[in-house]
Order: sequence, then structure tokens, then C-alpha cells
Amino acid sequence: MEKIILGLGMVLVIEGLVFALAPSRLEEALELLRRIPAETRRLIGLAAITLGTGLVWLAQSLWG
Repeated sequence: MEKIILGLGMVLVIEGLVFALAPSRLEEALELLRRIPAETRRLIGLAAITLGTGLVWLAQSLWG
């Protein structure tokens, strides 16, 4: 449970930095995302899940 809370906290820190430091760039990124077809966005999301899962597994294997 500790690692889940740590992970969520890190996500919030990174997301907060984007909103705080580059709000206009965030709007540009959202507009770009609107132009990408839904199926492509879905594939990007699945790739991110796969990469994230792999990184968590690697971290657990090396330092867990």
C-alpha cells in the first residue's frame, strides 16, 4: 500500500508541475490530442500502461 500511495503522490507532483509551470503548453498539448484519432490515443494509452508496468516490474526486481 505504501508504494501505491508513493506512486500516486509522484503522479500528482508531476501533473501539478505541468499545470503550474506551463499552463499554455498544456492547452497546446490538449489541442494536439484532440486531433489524434481515438484509436491512436487508445494505442498510446495501452503502450503507456505496458511501459509503466514494465518499469514497475523492473524497479521491483532490481531494488524491491
